[in-house]
Amino acid sequence: MVQEEIRRRNAGTLLRQVHLRGPLSRVELGERMGLNRSTIMALTTELSRAGLVDERSPVDTGRAGRPSLVVRPVAERCYVLAFDVAVDRLVAARVGLGGMILDRREAVRPRAGPDLHDVVAVLARFGRQLHRAAPPGASCVGVGASYCGMIRPGDGMVRYGPDLGWVDQAFGDELGHRLGLGLPVAVGNEAHLGAQAEQQRGAGVGLDDLVYLHGDVGVGGGIIVGGRLLGGDSGYGCELGHMVVNPYDGRPCGCGSSGCLEAEVGERALLDAAGGPAELFGRDAVRTVADDADRGDPAAREALRRIGDWLGIGVANLINLFNPGMVVFGGMLCDLYPGAAAQVRARIARHVLPVARETVRLRTAALGDDATLVGAAELGFARLLDDPLAVLTEAVPSTVGARPAEGSRACPETRARPVGTGIAVDAVGPG
Repeated sequence: MVQEEIRRRNAGTLLRQVHLRGPLSRVELGERMGLNRSTIMALTTELSRAGLVDERSPVDTGRAGRPSLVVRPVAERCYVLAFDVAVDRLVAARVGLGGMILDRREAVRPRAGPDLHDVVAVLARFGRQLHRAAPPGASCVGVGASYCGMIRPGDGMVRYGPDLGWVDQAFGDELGHRLGLGLPVAVGNEAHLGAQAEQQRGAGVGLDDLVYLHGDVGVGGGIIVGGRLLGGDSGYGCELGHMVVNPYDGRPCGCGSSGCLEAEVGERALLDAAGGPAELFGRDAVRTVADDADRGDPAAREALRRIGDWLGIGVANLINLFNPGMVVFGGMLCDLYPGAAAQVRARIARHVLPVARETVRLRTAALGDDATLVGAAELGFARLLDDPLAVLTEAVPSTVGARPAEGSRACPETRARPVGTGIAVDAVGPG
């Protein structure tokens, strides 16, 4: 029994290596896992028979002797459904083993208050479309979702989503029920998942200590310490947007406080500082300010300077507290950071202890707007990577249809090509 448990754990570890790192030779796998050649061969043979990996001869290495076979994940055999719920958009994707986005759907999410029914209806429809479009023989092994709010660990309950009024909404259970695949939906906070995605596949690969700041309407955060997400006592940790940076005359925050980081650097703060009308909002409006600043518009430049100053105060505090190797700016902050970098760096130079600022790097998210979607996919793959052979027997083949769901009145749909962050989007009708 002990040997069987070790074998299953080793199979999961090997699959995780090629899933996250891409093709690796048997020799490299042995070195990474501390296992001998015959054990690696047995594991790769078993995973290959299951259709999870394949082995190929490497290209000419220029070395003498017989080259070690290269093991790579088979993207087409197993996939997860990944969902990303942001304030203004809904995204669904079919993501193959190895992390490749194979197909995706996208919709606009109106800012219309609590909208659990509509969000779930659109995502479930997208999920069924993606599942039906998978090739014969492919199987869905998990479902993961990212949501812009505080998520209760274990059951996908959205305890608090301030931007659109979600309080104690059973998002995970509702989405799983409407999908009709018989698979649980694992749900995580968007910034937590973005942090993990950037550390595993993005700007922070190879780093064990990282801070990720995610801008949407407000600001969320994820902190990786010693290679692990800092979750807190109840799983609600790293609400970096609610770190108070301006306690005396700060802007009111949606949480009920004032002077929070997200109140000073979020969407409304930027647009107000740039002189935009109250009815102006959304990512396009934010990008317009950034573009105007880049062209030299005085009001836009001053707005970015002001936002960058508050952002720099928050980042300086985080560097002093956690001594990260990198701070990553994601979501809306990808658009703002280049124009605000000088102010952020000035605050770091002024307020961060010299030994902590010596090595820290500041980067925008390498995964762009897909960071949270990629994090949701990894949440969906977690069970497979823990015990691949057992989970594969529970997978749902693409030939098994999902239960049809009722229609929804909201969220006009769009379909996007799986081409990274530069997505060409075309309007389509309901399907």
